[in-house]
Amino acid sequence: MKNKFIFGSMLALAGLFLFNSCKEGLGGDSTLVVYLKHHGSIIKNHVGWPDTVFVKYNTNELPGTKPSDFDTYFVGETGEDHVHIQGLKAGKYYLYGAGIDSAGPYRVVGGLPIKIKYKDRAAEQNIDLSVTE
Repeated sequence: MKNKFIFGSMLALAGLFLFNSCKEGLGGDSTLVVYLKHHGSIIKNHVGWPDTVFVKYNTNELPGTKPSDFDTYFVGETGEDHVHIQGLKAGKYYLYGAGIDSAGPYRVVGGLPIKIKYKDRAAEQNIDLSVTE
């Protein structure tokens, strides 16, 4: 009886550890390199209005379009053609990008659900995020 209790306790503890270690959010090793694309062309970050990617944890659906609807955000560097999102854990996320296409200029936005698989959690992934007016 004592061995069953110890085994059951160890099993429960291992399950709790796995559940918590797979939880979406920051604190992981994943890096996403997000390219905002308007009509198939990559838009660059601009002074005064850099590309911004908002991130919502544990969802496949757009949570809203206000910054407060998201868990965190990442801002691109001026002159770069992408936004680096570093430190995510494996799991599902919704990305919502906003930027300026200087061809107009147009304010463009768009979203995309993604999943970071556990086996890919330490890899850098390129993500094309379509945006529109």
